[in-house]
Amino acid sequence: MLKVCSFLPAITQMLYDMGLEEHLHGITFECPKQALKEKKPVVRCVLEGKNLTSIEIDALFSASKHQGKDLYYVDEPLLAEIAPDIIFTQDMCDICQIDTACTAAAVANLEKQPELISISPESLEDVFQSAVTIAKALGKEEVAYTYLDGLHKRIDIVVDALRAERALPKRIMLMEWLDPIFNCGHWIPHQIAYAGGVDMLSNPSGDSIVTQWDKIVKYNPEVLVIAPCGFTVDRTLEELHILTEKDGWNSLKAVQDNAVFIADFDMFTQSSANTLVNGIELLAGLFHPDVMQVPEKLSKKYKHIKTDKVLQG
Repeated sequence: MLKVCSFLPAITQMLYDMGLEEHLHGITFECPKQALKEKKPVVRCVLEGKNLTSIEIDALFSASKHQGKDLYYVDEPLLAEIAPDIIFTQDMCDICQIDTACTAAAVANLEKQPELISISPESLEDVFQSAVTIAKALGKEEVAYTYLDGLHKRIDIVVDALRAERALPKRIMLMEWLDPIFNCGHWIPHQIAYAGGVDMLSNPSGDSIVTQWDKIVKYNPEVLVIAPCGFTVDRTLEELHILTEKDGWNSLKAVQDNAVFIADFDMFTQSSANTLVNGIELLAGLFHPDVMQVPEKLSKKYKHIKTDKVLQG
């Protein structure tokens, strides 16, 4: 049986989703909890266990990139012990995850050279296709098509319900980072579109970028979703004041209409096909509550910020 290491949490999640976890022997420190209970972390980071603010994290990553330093590293003795046949890595973002170049350096001295397969989606369709790439590498391509068929059916339910009610698209902003503020990119604008929204500040199929607050105020979103990369709801709540203390916050239509939400990152910036479909289902319920309900399984994955109480106070 082929032995695999996954250097990306989303890949680990999809291996589990498709029932292929028996191939998995090495993961990253950021992988899903189930995987961390069962598999060995091979990829580590110098930031593990540190509680830094958004601006501190951004500054540290920016400095390391400028200086050409790597914040991620591989436990090379453990990797040699595993002796994987395949390592799944990525080249989409060298800030948030270990990339192929760093991986190649780590495996250079291994007695058995593994195949390096980069999974680097840009669009939502790319994410779906990556499931096929992963399964095909393990000789189980048909498993991916069954997996994807179920996901497409879930999306169809959302789209059909919105169409049946002739729901008009809502003007949305989804933030990928708080300090500085980043818009959303890659597949997230596609998620928003399926959920019945449009984010005109986003960058579909491209990198998220710093977005100035005055531009957001002028855009005046009807619904604001805050989902910083790597942050849970509770972690984001610690820094929500960064937004609420800004000039113009109370004038935003989303704030006036009590339509501000915090959501866990793993439905958006983790590119696992199943979790992204969870994100579509969640967003549809937030954008169009008169048409769609947020699935019960996602009830703890977001928080409605009661902005009307803030305004009254």
